Amino acid sequence: MYDMGTRKRALALVTQGRSLNSVSKETGISRAAIRSWLVRIKPLMNTGPPCPRCRDAPGPPDEPAGYAYLLGLYLGDGCISPNRKGVYILRVACADAWPGLIEACEAAILSVRPDNSVCRVQAQGHVSVGCSSKHWSCLFPQHGPGKKHERTIALEPWQQEIVDAHPWDFIRGLIYSDGCRITNWTTRLVAGEWKRYAYPRYFFTNKSVDIIRLFTTTLDKVGVDWKQSNSHNISIARKASVALMDAHVGPKY
Repeated sequence: MYDMGTRKRALALVTQGRSLNSVSKETGISRAAIRSWLVRIKPLMNTGPPCPRCRDAPGPPDEPAGYAYLLGLYLGDGCISPNRKGVYILRVACADAWPGLIEACEAAILSVRPDNSVCRVQAQGHVSVGCSSKHWSCLFPQHGPGKKHERTIALEPWQQEIVDAHPWDFIRGLIYSDGCRITNWTTRLVAGEWKRYAYPRYFFTNKSVDIIRLFTTTLDKVGVDWKQSNSHNISIARKASVALMDAHVGPKY
């Protein structure tokens, strides 16, 4: 978004008889933008709802369940980066193998920023679901330079309230980004004969000790038993806990 002074200076060069091409090269402003200012110099006002965190009295997003799910996706496979115009771009990498995940990710983004557009960029083996907004930085204050596991990740009090109210949406977002549901098998000696048994379990893998803590703390609150095999792997294998996860999370699709 260019300020009014920049717009007027560009148009002043045009009124001197300069071509749009030369003005564009000198100012770095696209010819399309300068051409549009010749028709209307004032920017169109955004009549959409303001960011809930930027209101006089900051509040939670209007769709907290969708936000909790998107927060899980972002902490797992998402990133937020600024561009030159002060706009932030949220991107979430979703594997091609799970088309339902791609659809659900887009729906979650639109539930948080319904007036913004969502794009999909195909890459090798995955789709990057992205959306530009000036407000991703205030909606996800965990953003920052570098990898998430190399910096502190902590929820703001208002975010924690949303996770406490919608824990399964948050867990689902984390599992669908950095987790999975698989079927393990084992053998047992029964009446002198070895028999093979299959059983489902959930795994969650993340290098950030903070994100691991957020995941396991939320599991504790909903009554899911878990075990940690190493610093970045969480396993859920007890039958009752797997049943809870199946009822509220389920496998990717």
